[in-house]
Amino acid sequence: MSDTASAAMIDRAMGALIGGAIGDALGMPTQLLSPARIAELYGRVEDFVAPVADHPVSKGMAAGTITDDTEQALLLGRILVESGDRFDHRRWVNALLDWERDVKARGSYDLLGPSTKRAIDAINDGVPAEEAGSGGDTNGAAMRIAPVGIMMPLEPLDVLIAKVAETCRATHNTSIAIASAAAVAAAVSCGVAGGDWRAASDQAVLAAKRGGALGHWTTGGDIAARIEWARGLVRGKSVTDGVRLIVDLVGTGVASQESVPAAFAVLEIASGDPWQAAVISTNLGGDTDTIGAIAAGMAGACIGFSRLPQQHIARLKGIDISEVRALASDLIAPRLAKTGKDAAA
Repeated sequence: MSDTASAAMIDRAMGALIGGAIGDALGMPTQLLSPARIAELYGRVEDFVAPVADHPVSKGMAAGTITDDTEQALLLGRILVESGDRFDHRRWVNALLDWERDVKARGSYDLLGPSTKRAIDAINDGVPAEEAGSGGDTNGAAMRIAPVGIMMPLEPLDVLIAKVAETCRATHNTSIAIASAAAVAAAVSCGVAGGDWRAASDQAVLAAKRGGALGHWTTGGDIAARIEWARGLVRGKSVTDGVRLIVDLVGTGVASQESVPAAFAVLEIASGDPWQAAVISTNLGGDTDTIGAIAAGMAGACIGFSRLPQQHIARLKGIDISEVRALASDLIAPRLAKTGKDAAA
């Protein structure tokens, strides 16, 4: 692959990671609030704002600050690079435990998602890591999975999904969580290979169908079917009508079967524009930062870092762009080494 093509892939990898950070930071002050409460406190959020003083989890954070969504994605990316061909499960668990201690020291333990929190507490109590994630069905795996999509070519799809499942084992080892994470990873991988947001969404449905056969079965709506349904539900609708349909019918909670299809619906309404995806997500209510991180990250993978709004990137807090660039390059390297060229291009 030429240096130009390799640089383009790194740019799209950066787009996925920084796009996700934008959606995360924009949604930070509105997470857990209802749409009506968001409008009452902030009006329509179209830029980074500081959370209100009594926000249940984000109080005291500066406008533009990333949360656990971005931090865990970057952490997973580093573990993937350090692990080489075989994902180092123990290294990942230890990294999560170290990260959890740091989060507690910062006074932000409430920012941990419910499945990750339960699994980490179980591991701390001596439960084997392989068993700790057997009940994790919320969106924590999907929110941080972008590095897998960056590192792994879309084909063979089963190989990508197996890597997704490996990274889910400690905290989200369920059919719903793996299907959700597989969908997001496939969308990112498609974007990194040069696919547009429509192709990325189509590939996500295929990956979710296969990913749903892995992990511990748990009750809930089929992720692939719900992504397809949510996309069709809002297709051709105005932003106002699309948002209403997402809030009223798809749902915006931490459950994978709500927030992940919601992110794909947001991508549809935004026509693949990362900033618009972040803005739409931020005003939905519910798990706004995670929906925004997923939707804007997928959109960013499809257009690349160079086409993201640089004026907003400059105002992000808690993230080092040069470190993200190095991580993106490190994640792309094994992808190129495995294939010699991108099999999905």
